[in-house]
Amino acid sequence: MCDLLRINTDRGTMLSDGKSRFSKDGKPIYHFLGTSTFSEYTVCHVGSVAKINPAAPLEKVCVLSCGICTGFGATVNVAKPKKGSSVAIFGLGAVGLAAAEGARVSGAARIIGVDLNSNRFEEAKKFGVNEFVNPKDHNKPVQEVIAEMTDGGVDRSVECTGSVQAMISAFECVHDGWGVAVLVGVPNKDDAFKTHPVNFLNERTLKGTFYGNYKPRSDLPGVVEMYMNKELEVDKFITHSVPFAEINKAFDLMLSGQSIRCIIRMED
Repeated sequence: MCDLLRINTDRGTMLSDGKSRFSKDGKPIYHFLGTSTFSEYTVCHVGSVAKINPAAPLEKVCVLSCGICTGFGATVNVAKPKKGSSVAIFGLGAVGLAAAEGARVSGAARIIGVDLNSNRFEEAKKFGVNEFVNPKDHNKPVQEVIAEMTDGGVDRSVECTGSVQAMISAFECVHDGWGVAVLVGVPNKDDAFKTHPVNFLNERTLKGTFYGNYKPRSDLPGVVEMYMNKELEVDKFITHSVPFAEINKAFDLMLSGQSIRCIIRMED
């Protein structure tokens, strides 16, 4: 949320002089999200660098730098489910599974996974998801399905898809009086969130988060230590590892639904 370094997908240059540090055949290659990590070497602002335990395996902990912290933190730092509570996770990609993992370690009793791709349900069991809903299997809004399953709604919900309809469903599926919904997915710029004001009057709470409310430079090293101390499982988030020369294969795997968590492996 830093005013200087906050996400700007249109900037593409260094802050100091507005120029790129990359080029090919005399033409500039632009920076992306302040890191530009699809390269063997990169140049970035000092504020985008976090110093971590040098013993940590980079080929593993790199997945902490976005997806895992975003989902895990959305649950443990923002939704904060109580032990024995119910949590609905919308979207079972890498971020959603990290949110489910956060619910699991928090002691949630019911973790309901919501996804349009039923093939993801079996994998999600590894992350504590113990009930599943595919909205396509029902002829009513999924928030109504969840309300019926939980006697009025879940205690917490975390939305990890970027679909504005999923965001609305995530908010409307939490229980009156104490339910909290957390929005994580990034919507299209023209999307509008619409719900009846009575949902707020009934004391439901809607929150949003970037990066799971972690501060990268100060908090990421501590998350790495959680992994090093075996307090946080990371290996199960990695399904594929591809050499850097085959980076496009990783995108193909993602788009085909075969991989939701892929490591790009640097090689000499």
